[in-house]
Amino acid sequence: MALKLLRQTLIKTKQTTLLRRFSTAAAVASPTEYEDTEGIIMKGVKIAGRPLYLDMQATSPVDPRVLDSMLPFYLSRYGNPHSRTHLYGWESETAVETARAQVAELIGASPREIVFTSGATESNNISVKGVMHFYKDKKRHVITTQTEHKCVLDSCRHLQQEGFEVTYLPVGSDGLIDLDKLRKEIRPDTGLVSVMAVNNEIGVIQPVEEIGRICKEFNVPFHTDAAQALGKIKIDVNKWNVSLMSLSGHKIYGPKGVGALYIRRRPRIRVEPQMNGGGQERGIRSGTVPTPLVVGMGAACELAMKEMEYDERRIKGLQERLLNGIGEKIDGVVVNGSLERRYVGNLNLSFAYVEGESLLMGLKDVAVSSGSACTSASLEPSYVLRALGVDEDMAHTSIRFGIGRFTTEEEIDRAVELTVKQVEKLREMSPLYEMVKEGIDIKQIQWAQH
Repeated sequence: MALKLLRQTLIKTKQTTLLRRFSTAAAVASPTEYEDTEGIIMKGVKIAGRPLYLDMQATSPVDPRVLDSMLPFYLSRYGNPHSRTHLYGWESETAVETARAQVAELIGASPREIVFTSGATESNNISVKGVMHFYKDKKRHVITTQTEHKCVLDSCRHLQQEGFEVTYLPVGSDGLIDLDKLRKEIRPDTGLVSVMAVNNEIGVIQPVEEIGRICKEFNVPFHTDAAQALGKIKIDVNKWNVSLMSLSGHKIYGPKGVGALYIRRRPRIRVEPQMNGGGQERGIRSGTVPTPLVVGMGAACELAMKEMEYDERRIKGLQERLLNGIGEKIDGVVVNGSLERRYVGNLNLSFAYVEGESLLMGLKDVAVSSGSACTSASLEPSYVLRALGVDEDMAHTSIRFGIGRFTTEEEIDRAVELTVKQVEKLREMSPLYEMVKEGIDIKQIQWAQH
């Protein structure tokens, strides 16, 4: 109802004259200043219309039902949830606590163990730095993996500059860690083990339950970045034995700018706050809780509870359609990461004998990425793929396809068509591919140095 009223208001005030559908059919939007009747020009690139969106690991569109739940807290119920003297504050506080319970239910936690933050990056910083700073007198060692999100790796490097020691566990060619290596690296002064549940670049699911069991055996706190896992695979914080878990709103069809941190109460884990202020969120994350964003994240979690199994079945079918569609038409396609232990909505492919940047530019009608959104500006090959042992030339050709709740079969078929067409076009221009077709093993060639 609120969404309907807002759209009517926009139309009446002549702020929009035409409503266009997104490619995901998730929402409507007005034309922007860079659109004209002949297409869209952005950053010097001209395309016919809005591209197909297949970059769900970077962010997901807000579910219209989530937006409906948020709008009242922008328009009429705009109270500060920390104002305890009037109705506006009370209703916002009630909404925040409802959202806290919705987030907790999705991961099998108590609402009292949920702290709202600005997103998974802040939650990861609080977890890695906060735990080690709190226990710094006795604990000086952290264990993580080489394929963690950049905010975890950078937090660990920050600790190293302060004199802490960090062990970066390698991963196998499937992207999974060796549990025996983890066990051997744990020391008496190990203060934290941090391993991502679902990798954001290649979608592999780490054996978090087994990792949690090892950490419990050695009485070491276990933190997991579950931003890409929340609402996509079943999470049980007690079964996983996690002490801290980082969560994000905009990866599960909720709003950007909000996340959460699960902090276990029994046995209690303590952290040093990374921000000082009014003492909100049990003093762990000061600052006014953004009620509309929190309400949106709670609603997204409730929807995920109801629709996770259906979404997984549907997305799995679309992933198979995409992979089979590309694999049947072109050779030299490699799936990066384990095929058995992966989230079905993430498909990271490398295309042999194709230059990655050229492929991305050629696929301007499909919104995809060459890796993490946080490192997509770099021309270096993905550090995650290099950790898997992927050759540099193949790492440069990787494309991450992200499939989600609003992706359609028509979009998948069009993406297959465009990808195959572009790969074939680039290979026609590649002398290396010509040599391979003639039966020459290019890896045996000794290239002359000039």
